[in-house]
Amino acid sequence: KMTVQDVPGTFPTVDVPDHAHYTIGVVILLVGITGTLGNFLVFYTFCRTRSLQTPANILIINLAISDFLMSITQSPVFFTNSLYKHWIFGEKG
Repeated sequence: KMTVQDVPGTFPTVDVPDHAHYTIGVVILLVGITGTLGNFLVFYTFCRTRSLQTPANILIINLAISDFLMSITQSPVFFTNSLYKHWIFGEKG
């Protein structure tokens, strides 16, 4: 079975200290939580306030929903990988 290490020059690797992985993981976790809560509040406010439901604000809601989905799907994956310091979801993941 061929790995990335078998092909020279494919992906350069750098030794990164453990604390850098943990620091980036915590930052991504905070960004993910903030993004999830903030975008949920935008969506909730839009649905509850009739005056905000204008055609122009639909673009804002589209962006908020997209950002919300990215926050809940990508932040946990990146956070988990930062804690383990490598990709843990296998070849198919």
